[in-house]
Amino acid sequence: MILHLITNFSASAGAETMLARLLKASSDERVMVVSLLDVSARNRDLADNPRVEYVALGAHSLPAILHGTMRLANIIRQEKPSVMLCWMYHAMVVGTVAAKLARRATPVIWNVRQSLDDVASLSRSSHMAIAAARALSGSASGIIYNSSRAREMHRAYGYRNLNSVVIPNGFEIPAVAAGHEAPPRRIGIVARFHPQKDHATFFRAAASVLRTHPDTRFLAAGRGLAWDNPEVVQLISDAGLPSEAIDLRGEVADMEDFYRSIDILALSSRTEGFPNVVAEAMSYAKMVVATDVGDAAEVAGNAGIVVPARNPEAFADAMRKVLDLSPEEYARYAHLARNRIESEYTLHNIERRYSNFLRNF
Repeated sequence: MILHLITNFSASAGAETMLARLLKASSDERVMVVSLLDVSARNRDLADNPRVEYVALGAHSLPAILHGTMRLANIIRQEKPSVMLCWMYHAMVVGTVAAKLARRATPVIWNVRQSLDDVASLSRSSHMAIAAARALSGSASGIIYNSSRAREMHRAYGYRNLNSVVIPNGFEIPAVAAGHEAPPRRIGIVARFHPQKDHATFFRAAASVLRTHPDTRFLAAGRGLAWDNPEVVQLISDAGLPSEAIDLRGEVADMEDFYRSIDILALSSRTEGFPNVVAEAMSYAKMVVATDVGDAAEVAGNAGIVVPARNPEAFADAMRKVLDLSPEEYARYAHLARNRIESEYTLHNIERRYSNFLRNF
C-alpha cells in the first residue's frame, strides 16, 4: 500500500492536481491519501479512483498539528505502507517525524513542488517548513523534485539527501483544432491571487500592451481574481489597466473552456517549481509568455518566450512579439507547443517514472 501525505488536498493548485492525476492513473490495489488539512470533492472527483482511501487530519492549528502527527504515526503502524510519499514542505516535516514516532522502517519519500527563486514571496509558515525540512533532509529515503531548478536550489540551500530524482508533471492530452485562422488577441493568466504569482507585473504589462495593441483583451482566472476583491481592483487601477480590457473570472471549474478561449498563456510568477499552467496551455496548442522561474523555460522550449521576473516592460515586450505574429507563424509555434507536451510530458510516461522510482524502496 502506498500512502500519500499532502498538506491540503482541498486546494486546487498544481501539487493537488498532479496527485489527483497520479491517483487516477494508479493500478495499485490499495492507496491512501492523508491530508494534513482537508479533502475536497473536487480532488476526489478528479482522482476518480474507488480504491483510494482518504483521511483528513484537520490540522488547522499548532495543537491540531501535534495531534495530527500522532494520529499519522498510528496510521503508519496500523496500515504498514510500503512507502510514504510526502507532498510539499509541511507534509515532508510531519511525515518524517510521524514515521520516526511509528518506529517502523517505512521509506519516506519527499516530493518537492517549489523552487526557491524568490523566497520573499512565500509565507512565514512556508519559510519555517522549508527550514525545518532542511534540518530533516538527511532522514528522507529519497526526494522527488518536479523541476531541475528546484533540485539545484534546494541542494544549494542545504538539503543533504543525495538520493534524488527530477520527475516533471504529467498531462492528459486534449483534442485540439487543426489551425489558427486569426492573429492572436486574447491573453490569459491562471493563478490564485498570491504574492508569488505577481499579478501586479501582469496588470502593468497588460496596460503597457494596450497602448500599442488596443484590441488586445485579457482574462484572469484563479481564486481571488474577482471584482469583489479590493486588492485586485486596486492593483488594476494602479497599473492603469482599464476595467473593460480585462475579464476577471475567479476560480474556474471548466479549465478546458478557459484554455480554448485564449491565444496566449501568461505566467508572471516570482517563483515556481514546475508551472502546470504552462504545460496545460501548451497541450491545447497555445503559446506562452512566462517569467524565468522554476522550469518554465525548460517546459516552454521554443514554443514560447521567457523573460526575467518582476519586469513588466520585458513582459509586455514579449507579449507584443507574440501578438505581432501572423496567423501562419502563430500556428507553427502552437504546433510546436502541442508536440512538446506530447513527446515529453504525457501522464502515462510520468506515472511510469514515479512507479519506477518508488519501486526501489
